[in-house]
Amino acid sequence: MEKLFEELKKVQARLAGINSLAKDEENRSLTEDEEKEWDELIVKADGLRSQIEEEKAKLSRTQSIEDIENLISQPVNTPHLDSVDTRKTSEFSTLGEFIYTVRFRPGDERLIEVREQTFGVGAQGGFLVPEQFTKEILSITPQDAIFRPRATVIPAGTPPDAAITIPTLDQTGTKGVYAGVTVNWIAEGADKGETQAYLKEVKLDPNEVAGYIVATDKLLRNAPAATSLIQTLLRRSIIAAEEDAFLAGSGVGKPLGILASAATLAYNRATANEVAYADVAGMYGKAKFGGPLLWIGSQSILPQLLTMKDPGNHYVWQPNAREGAPGTLLGLPLVFNNQSPTLGSKGDLTLVDLQYYMIKDGAGIVISASEHVYFKQNKTVIKAFWNVDGQPWLSAPLTLEDGSTQVSPFVVLDVPS
Repeated sequence: MEKLFEELKKVQARLAGINSLAKDEENRSLTEDEEKEWDELIVKADGLRSQIEEEKAKLSRTQSIEDIENLISQPVNTPHLDSVDTRKTSEFSTLGEFIYTVRFRPGDERLIEVREQTFGVGAQGGFLVPEQFTKEILSITPQDAIFRPRATVIPAGTPPDAAITIPTLDQTGTKGVYAGVTVNWIAEGADKGETQAYLKEVKLDPNEVAGYIVATDKLLRNAPAATSLIQTLLRRSIIAAEEDAFLAGSGVGKPLGILASAATLAYNRATANEVAYADVAGMYGKAKFGGPLLWIGSQSILPQLLTMKDPGNHYVWQPNAREGAPGTLLGLPLVFNNQSPTLGSKGDLTLVDLQYYMIKDGAGIVISASEHVYFKQNKTVIKAFWNVDGQPWLSAPLTLEDGSTQVSPFVVLDVPS
């Protein structure tokens, strides 16, 4: 116990030294390095206080509770830099500090604002992650995620989880690309024919999805380490869950993926468990042009691409073993997806224009913490949940003006017919 007190005093002394140097000696705000050290010391002081609280509960009656209370209640204030200080003490400095506070200090005044936006009450429902950390968790690049960076994303709005209905042109069947509009050449004085455009509705209703991770209480007290680890794990798991649903979701309680959509055109491959040049060419002929087309393939098809030959028996994708694998196929970008079906399955290779895929974000990300499941092991279950929906903009392939050729922004390689 005494070691904890001494460590807390050292932290408080260092905080006072930083504050004194900036305010009293140099009359300035904190430097970037000082701010970083200050944030780490604040988190460390909170952790020491929590440990002292735990030890206090175990004290024998021979020790003075009053003395301990006095030590614990010693303030660790934010810098008093008056007019030159622009720090916002009501904000969390890191995601780790936010999670630590949710777990160990659910009554912290900084959670009051987000508590009003929770699902449920306080720790039972979870606390909405501050916007700056939500953006960090969802910050993605095309190398990390395929769908979200390229799709049409509709923000959460107010209320965030409300369904949204979007009117679109009905271009299915014989209505064609002009959704039923008919154009005729009219002779002078002749009657003008009647025509109409057909509309339909696409409904997006955000569904809840949740993930959890078990972390030691020791890790959670180390906010910088917790920030790095938990943010990385949350980021990867959220991307993986969304990618899987946007690709292969059934549309029941989750997004409708392109593989299950009626708007997707399936092209039957020539030979089972192969990806041949004729298959690639056939898919290319079924794609709707005009947007940024993209090939998405399972890594299991890579040997097929490397050895693919044209009818003249020439290698068409990898000309020789000295050059790296190309990033395009028929001049269009090619990315590999760990969640695509394996070689020989429907969807092991797809050709898509993801502008025609809509994503509707809902509320989240919300984080809650519970120590009850692993109470004896000093571990905490961190749960994160959010709401999202997605589906293709179209409900069926398009019929071109020739009246028979069908194309789609979503073409998948299927098994042989």
